[in-house]
Amino acid sequence: MDRRKYLKTFAVGTVGTLSAASLIDACKPEDKGKEAVATPTIDRTPDELAHDNKLMAEKFFTDHEMKTISVLSDIIIPKDDSSGSATDAKVPDFIEFIVKDMPHHQTPMRGGLRWLDLQCAKKFNHSFVDCSASQQIEMVDEIAFPEKAKPEMQQGVAFFNLMRDLTATGFFTSKIGIEDLGYMGNKPNQWDGVPQDVLDQYGVKYDERTLAESVKFDT
Repeated sequence: MDRRKYLKTFAVGTVGTLSAASLIDACKPEDKGKEAVATPTIDRTPDELAHDNKLMAEKFFTDHEMKTISVLSDIIIPKDDSSGSATDAKVPDFIEFIVKDMPHHQTPMRGGLRWLDLQCAKKFNHSFVDCSASQQIEMVDEIAFPEKAKPEMQQGVAFFNLMRDLTATGFFTSKIGIEDLGYMGNKPNQWDGVPQDVLDQYGVKYDERTLAESVKFDT
């Protein structure tokens, strides 16, 4: 399964589901390419900035929960030859912000993390983060594919769906993720006018003024 290829397609329909305030992406030059979640200052009202700064100063997840989120997000979007991983893009920090900005995610996320640890304790006698890499993948495989999941795994399926959605949104709205998508944005280009064969087909041509001021043909 090519997770990154799938998530690139998925991201197109996911980015728009979160509020503009949620799409936090900043990269400081001194960080030498590493992502850093920061409060945006462009097009923000004083009240919005105060709100965001308040949320940034608060802490919701415990250290153990953040470690679990980090492991899960890197399973969903691992580092590869073309780009960094979810944690390289600071996705766990993004998720921490989102659950404070959108509180309806708090109970599903916290409950899902606890559910995951409980299942791993029953199955492997360890919390999820203390399991081996192969055990972690074995557990994820039981909840990552809704159509194949057992009925008793449905709570985990719902949690993993949310975790995957937030991870994809956080990654593909980050500098690393946007570069991985190959998104170029609006860029200036040069219009060289109507092609000569089309002009010849209709028996028309540019006058000298248009050629001099508006149309620049490469020679």
